Amino acid sequence: MKTRIGLIMLVAAVLLAACATPTPQMVEVTRIVAGTPVVEQKVVTATPVPPTAVAQFKIAAVFPSSIKDAAFSQSMYEALLVVQKEMGGEAKLKIAYSENMFQVPNAAAALRDYASQGYNLVIAHGSQYGTSLAQVAPDFPKVSFAWGTSLDTFQSKGISNVFAYQAEAQEGGYVQGVIAALMTKSNVVGVTGPVEAGDAKLYVDGFKKGVADTKKEVKVNVTYTGSFSDVTLMSAAAETHMKAGADILTGSSQSVVGSISVAKDKKGFWFGAQWDQSALAPEAVVASMVYDWTGVAKDMMTANKAGVLGGKAYTLTFKNGGLKIVYNSKITVPADAKAKADAAIKDIGDGKVKPLP
Repeated sequence: MKTRIGLIMLVAAVLLAACATPTPQMVEVTRIVAGTPVVEQKVVTATPVPPTAVAQFKIAAVFPSSIKDAAFSQSMYEALLVVQKEMGGEAKLKIAYSENMFQVPNAAAALRDYASQGYNLVIAHGSQYGTSLAQVAPDFPKVSFAWGTSLDTFQSKGISNVFAYQAEAQEGGYVQGVIAALMTKSNVVGVTGPVEAGDAKLYVDGFKKGVADTKKEVKVNVTYTGSFSDVTLMSAAAETHMKAGADILTGSSQSVVGSISVAKDKKGFWFGAQWDQSALAPEAVVASMVYDWTGVAKDMMTANKAGVLGGKAYTLTFKNGGLKIVYNSKITVPADAKAKADAAIKDIGDGKVKPLP
C-alpha cells in the first residue's frame, strides 16, 4: 500500500512540474549609447520573447539599386537569404524588399509602408535614406529600423529603435591597393567613385594609401562622378583614366558596371568592391572586397527578440569576418602580391597598419 501511495505522489509531482511556467532566461544585449563627445557602452538585460510568440520573424529592406547589382544592394540581399536558409526557410524568416529606390521620397514611403504592416525589422540600405529614417522611425516605436553605411543611431535625437552599420571599407581598399601597386605595369591606376562620402570614400582613401605605402612611384588618379547610379558617367570616367595611361581601375557603387566594361574592353584590370564582381568580367576582375552582412543581420534579430529595438552600431572589418578579399581564379595574382596582401590584412587587424591617411 505504501509503495502504491508513493508512486501516486511521484506521478503527481511530475505532472505539476510539467504544467509549471518555466522561468524565462535573461539575455544580455550590448547597446552603443552615443553621448557627447564620447561613445559609452551599456549592457541592457531583457527577457526574450518566447519562441512560440514570434513564429515568423519579418524583415523588409529598401535598396537603392537592383538586388543583382553585384555591389552594395546585392551584398545585403544575399546576406538575408543566407540567414533565412540557416533559420529554416521562409516559415521562420520572411523577407520583403523594394529595389531600385534611388528616389529618396519613394524609399521613405516604402519604409513607412513596411513598418505599418508590422515587420519586425525594416532596413534602409543606403546612407541617402538617413534623413527620412529619422523622421519615420519615431512613428513606429515598436519596430526596429536599420540603416547604413553610418554609425549614427539617432540617439542624440531621442530615437531608440534604430540600428546603424558601416563597412570599414578603407581596410579592403588598402589591401587591394597593395595588390594593384604590385601588378601595375604603367604605374598609373584610375579610381572611379560615386559621391565623396560614406564607404565609397573610405574605400578610395584606403586604396590610395595602400598603393602609396607599397610603391610610391605609382600615380593614382581619382574621379567622383557625383552619382551612385549613373553608369554612363562611370564609363566616361574610366575611359579618361585609361587614356591617361592607367592599366588598372577600381571603384565603388552599383554604377561601376560601366567602369568594369571599359576595363574589359581596354584589356585592363579591375578591382571590385562590395561584392564579388568577377562574373561581370572574368578576364578583367582580379579580386573583390566583399561585404558579409550575415553577422550584423543575425545580431539585430537577436537584439529585437530580446526587446532591444535599436541603439547599436555595427562595423564590418577583416578581424570580425565582415570583410573578405575574394580572388578571381581565372587571373593569376603574383605570389608576392598575395603574400603582402595577407600580411596587410593581419597588420590591419593587429593595429600595426592604419589604412587611412
